[in-house]
Amino acid sequence: MAQRPLLLIDAPSLYFRAYFGVPESSARAADGSPVNAVRGFLDMLATLVRTRRPDRMVCALDYDWRPQWRVALLPSYKTHRLAPEGDGEVVPDTLSPQVPVILDVLAAIGIATVGADGYEADDVLGTLATTEPAPVEVVSGDRDLFQLVDDARPVRLLYVGRGVAKLEDCDDAAVRTRYGVPADRYADFAALRGDPSDGLPGVPGVGEKTAARLVERYGSVSGILAALDEPGSGFAPGLRAKLDGARGYLAVAPTVVRVARDVPLAPIATALPAAPVDPERLLELAERWNLASPVRRLVDALANHP
Repeated sequence: MAQRPLLLIDAPSLYFRAYFGVPESSARAADGSPVNAVRGFLDMLATLVRTRRPDRMVCALDYDWRPQWRVALLPSYKTHRLAPEGDGEVVPDTLSPQVPVILDVLAAIGIATVGADGYEADDVLGTLATTEPAPVEVVSGDRDLFQLVDDARPVRLLYVGRGVAKLEDCDDAAVRTRYGVPADRYADFAALRGDPSDGLPGVPGVGEKTAARLVERYGSVSGILAALDEPGSGFAPGLRAKLDGARGYLAVAPTVVRVARDVPLAPIATALPAAPVDPERLLELAERWNLASPVRRLVDALANHP
C-alpha cells in the first residue's frame, strides 16, 4: 500500500481564494458577520482530505508577509500590496476578522497550524517540505512554490490556480512542461522573468521563453552572470545589454524568490485526528458562526478517510 502524504496547506493562499470565491451574502453568522472565507476554506480542506487521503496535515501561516530581509535585498518587494499607511498588507476589511475564526476552528478540530516570525508561509512550507517525512503534497496557488517539487523525496505541488476542484498535481515533468525548466531552477527562472504580483521587476525585455532558454543553457542566474564576463560567450548584443543593465537586480533577486528551507520551527504534531480534539468548542464555534454544514463536512471527511 502506498504511503500516505503529509498535506502542507498554504493557508493564506487558500483563504484569500475562498474569500473571493464564496459570496459574502451567502455565508453570514447570526449577527450578520461574513464568514464566506471560513466556509470556503473549510470546504477546501474537506475536499482535500477526501481526495488526497493524507494522514498528516499542517496549515502554514504568514507571520510576516513581507520579511525585512527580503525588502532589504529588493525594496520593491510587494510594495504595491502595502496599505496606504505603510504598516501592513492590504487585506479586505471583511476578511481580516475571519482569519481568527479559521484558526479557532482548526484548533478545535486538531489540525496543526504554524508560522514563524520574520518568515512567510512559503518559507514554513519550504522548511516542512524539506524536513518532514515524505511523501509531501504542498497545496497552494502561489507559483513560487513550484520550486519545492522534488521527485526524489517525493514532494509534489497541488496547484490550485483554478480552484481545489481543478487542482493540478505537479511533479518535475509538469514544471518542465509548464515553464521549460526543472523545479530546482524555478527561482532563477522567476527572477529573470519577474513577477508583478510580488513586485519583482525581472529583466526588462526578458520573457518566459528567453528566461527558460538562459536557465537551460547556463544553469542559474549566477551562471548567466559569470558567462557575461567571458569573451565569446554567445549572447546577442541586445540580450547582453539587457542582462548587463540588470546586474544589480540579478545579484539579489534569486535569494528573494528562493523559499527558505531552514526556518526554526518548534516540533509539530502533524497527525490528522479522526475526530475533533475539542468537540464542545467546535460545536460552540459552529453555532456562533453559522458553520454547521462546512464543519460537518470536514469532520465527516476526517472520520471516513481510511
